[in-house]
Amino acid sequence: MGKFIVRFSLFLILLAILFAGYTWLTLTWSYSEGDRAGYIQKLSKKGWVCKTWEGEMALVTMPGTMTEKFYFSIRDESIAEQLNGSIGKRVVLQYEEHIGVPFSCFAETRYFVTGVKTVGEVPPL
Repeated sequence: MGKFIVRFSLFLILLAILFAGYTWLTLTWSYSEGDRAGYIQKLSKKGWVCKTWEGEMALVTMPGTMTEKFYFSIRDESIAEQLNGSIGKRVVLQYEEHIGVPFSCFAETRYFVTGVKTVGEVPPL
């Protein structure tokens, strides 16, 4: 019985280490990266236990067309503050896409904002 408990404990420890390694990999290596331009519509800190910044941006391709929404998450508090000051202005979000993140505790979306640039207003056509 003693050997079983030791082996089972070692198995659980190994499983925890593998899971932690997988989580670390999904959060540090990105599948894709890019920029999206639009207007920030919503930015809120959500979650019961793990609070994360979640937002949505309206992507306006041409005036008078239907807007597409881009849902994103923010892990850096300074970027969230910068975005809060840019609500209603046209911004460019730099993001990384992370696939396979195991819990929604890290974010609700797979797009993590890594930088923000405020751009001037686009003149109407």
